[in-house]
Amino acid sequence: MAIDLKGRSFLTLKDFTAEEIEYLIDLAMELKEKKKKGIFEKRMENKNVALIFEKPSTRTRCSFTVGAIDEGAHPEYLGKDDIQLGHKETIEDTARVLGRMFDGIEFRGFSQQTVEKLAQYSGVPVWNGLTDEDHPTQVLADFMTIKEKLGKLRGIRFVYAGDGRNNMSNALMIGCSKMGLHYVVAAPKGLHPEKQLLELCKVYAEESGGSITVTDDVKEAVKNADVIYTDVWVSMGEEAKTKERIDLLQPYQVNEQLMTATGKEDTIFMHCLPAVRGYEVTNEVLEGKQSVVFDEAENRMHTIKAVMVATIGK
Repeated sequence: MAIDLKGRSFLTLKDFTAEEIEYLIDLAMELKEKKKKGIFEKRMENKNVALIFEKPSTRTRCSFTVGAIDEGAHPEYLGKDDIQLGHKETIEDTARVLGRMFDGIEFRGFSQQTVEKLAQYSGVPVWNGLTDEDHPTQVLADFMTIKEKLGKLRGIRFVYAGDGRNNMSNALMIGCSKMGLHYVVAAPKGLHPEKQLLELCKVYAEESGGSITVTDDVKEAVKNADVIYTDVWVSMGEEAKTKERIDLLQPYQVNEQLMTATGKEDTIFMHCLPAVRGYEVTNEVLEGKQSVVFDEAENRMHTIKAVMVATIGK
């Protein structure tokens, strides 16, 4: 069955089948290979993409910019002070205006509702570069990295240690359950995933042959882990809770003892970055031989390029 994603928005992995997700990962690997050989097919020639950023960004902004230019498109950066999104102008009106000028729209900001409204009213593909609820482009890059390093996705034991109800844990839980990985959330009781999403992902896991486990016992969680993943303890907009989060999450720090507790030497360490060294992960682990965080960061660009090519490219 040929996969055709033309004209589709990329808002959450809930909207995609395992075959479609696999297709995007494989396309990203092909585009990465071609870029390394200096082959650029300009599959988005004469296309224009709007990049809306309410939150600051390194990897997402650079990935969309470089990915668009590589494939012949023009990216236009629109920061929170550049447009009236939701202030002087409704999201619906901004969406309709941008949709008449651009071929695709990226949004990185706070509300999942905003990215959904942009998709509903713009009439062009909209790509979620991060919201408070979800981060689907990051998960594509993570899965591509796992496939490169471990050769497969299905059956991988994937342990996430830290804040189990942030956007990264949510997005990974959706992705892992769709793709047949065994997803383990190791988090304190107050930071376990939201019940409704957990139940939905358990349904996905049943279909894919994966599983989901939620525990507050991090040492038990990491046994036999193929992947250990963490993220910042304090998400953007939650800075007031910094001290409380540090106290709560200190036992979940990914350090050399935790990496050893897997009982495996080939466990890989992953982080979406930026990392606060010495908090959620120690410098030794981040810089150690099991860390693949910079391959993962590079793969943001190849996977984001794949999403754009698949949805608006020739």
